[in-house]
Amino acid sequence: MAPMHFDGLLVTEIFHSLQGETSRSGMPFVFIRLTGCNLRCTYCDSAYSFKGGTRMRISEIIETIEGFGTRQVLITGGEPLLQRQTPLLVQALSESGYEVSIETHGEISIEPVVRSARIVLDIKTPSSGMCRGGFSKNLPLLKASDEIKFVIASQEDYAWAKSVVTSGVLPCQEILFSPALPAKNSPGSFPGVAPQWLAEQVLADRLPVRFQLQIHKYIWGADRTGV
Repeated sequence: MAPMHFDGLLVTEIFHSLQGETSRSGMPFVFIRLTGCNLRCTYCDSAYSFKGGTRMRISEIIETIEGFGTRQVLITGGEPLLQRQTPLLVQALSESGYEVSIETHGEISIEPVVRSARIVLDIKTPSSGMCRGGFSKNLPLLKASDEIKFVIASQEDYAWAKSVVTSGVLPCQEILFSPALPAKNSPGSFPGVAPQWLAEQVLADRLPVRFQLQIHKYIWGADRTGV
């Protein structure tokens, strides 16, 4: 007998919180954090999602989020597009009346989900250690209503991201610059930048970007709440 096919996904956590970033910052969301990632960014704040997780059928995921009473859903990770059932989850959520967003690093094709979800493409900057250019193949697939995010953790990151923005290759209206703060206790492998420094650079260079802070970390601290 052939093995039974599992139609679900590995899920690290599902929770209800305020969206901490993007143009939807401050809005109530349900977050579905899928397990697994093929990158190891120096400034990653969700490494706990790399392994483990709970197997959940798509019907179980939808049943879980129904009780939160919001129609906004973000699928994140890890890297959510690593799991082959993610497009089916997006389709099922959309058919159930949810407005779906996906945060992805862009090294995996967004083609199966781009028509049904708002894409937040997190382009990796040099300080991440994962700045490999794989995102470029997805740029032609993005909609004007999608969003592109740069985490700025050094002056080099800012200069690099600025060059990408001013090159004119980004098709989205919302370009997000987010500062990665210097480590307070144990210095990491990236220097971090002060929010005021990044804000002043954006203003001085007249960049057409949205400066953002991760507001959930200011409300609840640097824990797992928010994304």
